[in-house]
Amino acid sequence: MLLQPFQVRAVRVLEGYWDRWPVTAGFAGVLTEVQRRRGQALADRADIAADAGADARRVAADASRRLTTLPERALLPTALGNALRAGELSAGERYGLTTLSSWPRIFPQVSAPLAQALSSARDTLDTAVNLCHAFLACTVLLLAALYDEPGRWWLVALALASAAVAYKGAVIGAQAYAGLMHVVYDLHRFDLVDALHHQLPDPDGEWALFQRLSDRFAGQRVNLPYTHGSSRPDEAEGPGEP
Repeated sequence: MLLQPFQVRAVRVLEGYWDRWPVTAGFAGVLTEVQRRRGQALADRADIAADAGADARRVAADASRRLTTLPERALLPTALGNALRAGELSAGERYGLTTLSSWPRIFPQVSAPLAQALSSARDTLDTAVNLCHAFLACTVLLLAALYDEPGRWWLVALALASAAVAYKGAVIGAQAYAGLMHVVYDLHRFDLVDALHHQLPDPDGEWALFQRLSDRFAGQRVNLPYTHGSSRPDEAEGPGEP
């Protein structure tokens, strides 16, 4: 309970936000380059000739799927960070919305089944992160306690392996959470417009409207028409009306 308020910070540490500390800033650059090369290798593997065999197409499909877990820009040093950033930088941006600023506003519009799925994915992520930190702490403590007992070093290896398994679980949970973030914007972006009391856009004006909303969320002064009541035709009509 004491550490619960620091849950976001615990996740961010494993995401790779290390630039603020001089000791880890240089190490972060090295790992970011590793992530960049991993992404390039996946891109090369996904790019196959049209007449490739079934095995090559299967490998390419797997590489393409794994590429979706990497952001197109602003790579982080860790796989967990990139899995979350892939959702943070693309879920709303596909429609012109800035995800980080619009997420707190669109989340209350989410349907109950989707909210439950998001909560489950987030709980999985947080649990795996906490387990990873706990096993890393156990590794350090065991290493300090058993440094002069080589016969029991297998306990240190076991704790470190458990931390690695927990970290892999956190990455999987982050990928699931990022995928659900995309679903939220697919299904509820117009609910956000309605909740803000703006007119629903036509297909040609959707991108422009969401970009202007993103500018407003960022603190800019944007003049948008305001409509009292729901902008949905079936909800704007009074009760009993056809």
